[in-house]
Amino acid sequence: MPDTPDREAPEPQHEDRQERDQDRAREPEQDRARDAGEAKDEEQGREQAQEEEQQRERERAAERFRELTRSPLREEQDADAPDDEAGMAAATRARRSARSSFDVNGDLHTFDRSVFHSAHIGDVHLRLDERRSVASVRSGPVPEDELRRMRRGYVEPDGYLRLRQALEVRRLLVLGAAPGTGRRCTALSLVDELTTTHHTASGPSSGGGGRSREEAERGRVHRVASESGLGALASSLREGEARGAGYVLDLSSDRGPLALPDELDLDEYAAVLAQCDSYAVLVVTVGAAAAPLLAGRYGMLCPPVPTAALLDLRLRERLDGPRGPGSQPREGMAAAPEALVAQAGALARSAEVRAAVGLDELRPAEVELLAGLLAERVLGGLTQEELFDGCRSLASRQAQEWFAGVDRPSGKPAPDGGAPGRVTGGAPGSGIATALHPAAFRIALAVLGGAAHSTVTAAASTLTWELSMESDPDRAPCRPLFADDPVSGLALSRAELTDGQIETMGIPLPAQLVSYRGAALPTAVLAEVWGRHHAARPPIVRWLRQLADDPRPQVWVRAALATGELCAQDFGHGYEELLRPLATATTLRRRLFAATSLDQAARHDSHRPAVRRLIRDWTRSGSAALRWTAAMALGYGRGADSPDAALDALARVGVLGSGEQLPVATFNVARLVAATDSGLAALRRIYAWTHDQRPDHQQLGLVTIVRLAITEVEEVWDDETAADLSGRLDWPLPLALAAARPKLVVPLADLMWTALNTPRARDAALDAVEGWLRTAFTDSGRPRTRDALAALLPALVPEDRDRRLLGGLIKRMIHDQDDPISPELATRLWRLTGAAPPGDPATGAASGGTSGGPSDPASGAGGRPRGTGPDPGTGTKPSEEQKHG
Repeated sequence: MPDTPDREAPEPQHEDRQERDQDRAREPEQDRARDAGEAKDEEQGREQAQEEEQQRERERAAERFRELTRSPLREEQDADAPDDEAGMAAATRARRSARSSFDVNGDLHTFDRSVFHSAHIGDVHLRLDERRSVASVRSGPVPEDELRRMRRGYVEPDGYLRLRQALEVRRLLVLGAAPGTGRRCTALSLVDELTTTHHTASGPSSGGGGRSREEAERGRVHRVASESGLGALASSLREGEARGAGYVLDLSSDRGPLALPDELDLDEYAAVLAQCDSYAVLVVTVGAAAAPLLAGRYGMLCPPVPTAALLDLRLRERLDGPRGPGSQPREGMAAAPEALVAQAGALARSAEVRAAVGLDELRPAEVELLAGLLAERVLGGLTQEELFDGCRSLASRQAQEWFAGVDRPSGKPAPDGGAPGRVTGGAPGSGIATALHPAAFRIALAVLGGAAHSTVTAAASTLTWELSMESDPDRAPCRPLFADDPVSGLALSRAELTDGQIETMGIPLPAQLVSYRGAALPTAVLAEVWGRHHAARPPIVRWLRQLADDPRPQVWVRAALATGELCAQDFGHGYEELLRPLATATTLRRRLFAATSLDQAARHDSHRPAVRRLIRDWTRSGSAALRWTAAMALGYGRGADSPDAALDALARVGVLGSGEQLPVATFNVARLVAATDSGLAALRRIYAWTHDQRPDHQQLGLVTIVRLAITEVEEVWDDETAADLSGRLDWPLPLALAAARPKLVVPLADLMWTALNTPRARDAALDAVEGWLRTAFTDSGRPRTRDALAALLPALVPEDRDRRLLGGLIKRMIHDQDDPISPELATRLWRLTGAAPPGDPATGAASGGTSGGPSDPASGAGGRPRGTGPDPGTGTKPSEEQKHG
């Protein structure tokens, strides 16, 4: 076959076309698949972003919830305010220690009482007001009958013999003591005894060295007026007017400072007295001015008269029956005198009379009055209430003596020709400040009694400046810096130093505390100054406002209680000048000061309705500051007619606005939970809030639960309303309640379960439970709150799901990098739930045992919403939060 040329291969156009057609056919499918994948990725991204946003929102909600459980005393704009619960705990402790100074219910010293101004006791008329005579004693001989009465009724103090021997040897004695301690009677007794001995030894005759009839008529014992001074006495002795006589010169004048002699002058006077065979006693008031004299050869302190022996003597004088022939028995003395004396003595030692007197140690004049009151009471001349009124007036009388005419001009011309009464010696302006400082110290002691001595002294100096500026505004006041005599100042103010403790940054440190020697004196001083000396109110108000800014609880708490007492005497003035300005202040401490003052005023029955009305109005006020102050006042328990009314008012404060005052409202609900009479009612109200349809009330209930869980007892404890918690001050409040009041275990567990099963509150509630678990045992392994946890935890985690949550918490505590617990301790904690330990706690096998299933509803622990049922925070269908939780 012949060869034929090769034929060209056909072009693959139709195949390429086919492939292109197939590719074109597949492209929409790929695009659709790609688009579908991209859409799926976008949807997954959106879902993931939504989940992340929801997670962030849950975290923000949890953080906002944590912020609502902060301490109500923390505010960012006040850097000096206490920023944690320790501040409130310190304030609570200070209030407990300071309240005894103004214990309205504990004793009979209140502002709303009758005043005992005067009385007829037997044949003696007593006046106890400022109109009594304060004129100084005139110079002249002391009548013999007065000396006989003095000898008959004088009781020698310890150390009297030493005084007599010193006067007998030196002829001259400087006797120092505080006013009213019997120093003048002691001086008269000394010179009377020595001159009587001299007269007996010499023999009463007209010659032979004895006393002449003319000398006898001139007197044996003389008083010398303070205005005359030692110069006039020495002149009369040199002229030989009297020999073998005794002289009592009182240099403690009420008309201002007198020039005191120095040691050389005293030597000269003693020599003149020896030449005349005479004796002299100079009576001075202890203090900085008299300190050099009392420290010299002639100075001695006058010991106090034994008041118990003096009271017994005075009672016998009044109840021993008639004296002298022909005397008739007094009315009411049918009983034997000894029986009456014993009855009066028992009455004087009774708790009621001692509380009414309110003075630790009585002075001779006060013993005289008390003896007369007791004698008239046992004789039927006074009722019981009249006796108490008379006893209360002893402290009032002392306060009147302290403040009557403190800055009154003496009428003497000033050495430089200035105004009468102005003391011109020393630095300019030092005179009025020196005169006012003792009064300022007594006011400061009434307000801050029980605080450190240095604190009271510094506050008194500040008040001295305020009083001086009010008294003499044209001259800047100043005080000598090194002229104070603390020992003498305390004696003159009937005060004492005791060893105690003060808190600094929550740490107790030893300190010297100062207080009055008598529970009645603080109230008496404040009543005297506030009620009788109105011109002194403005500087005292300015001073109290300064104390309200003091960061130390021992200062501002005591000042707040005193402010409440002042408001109880004149509420209108106290409200306008102190309560309202402080309650609307921008700083939290000032508002807390006002709330504490309101509570103290509410302790008085006469002012309680007005205070409650005021607090109720403040809870509805448009001022956030007034609502905050009202909430703190409600937490004390006396600001409303009943616990339910107080809880209603606190709920109103907590939900009003955007809930910015939830911290202060919930904190004071916790204070009401701690009280014995309102605890159960408060727990029931919290449960009702968590099941309320209104979201703001649900939030109020949840925040209150966590606030209650993280509160320690010492922050809210009051010994009057929660005495059963006294031994557990450093415990978490729910554990202390579970231990002291077993009936509250189930309500507490129900509330805490609700918080643990609400997403926004879960983290804060878990932290609180962790705090509970860490208090179960001490560092040494000894039980601390174990028994309370053993009672509370089984009711809190009765089901497996609840125990798994607790197991996760214990696991977290084991692996805590800062404060881990040991597996052995974890096992001990787990056993407190009443369930078997879940294998090895360190591995996280915390699924819970099979024991301890759901509690029997009949036991009271049932009825909680569980599983996927209603939202435990609302009591309704599941919320959006729970759906995504």
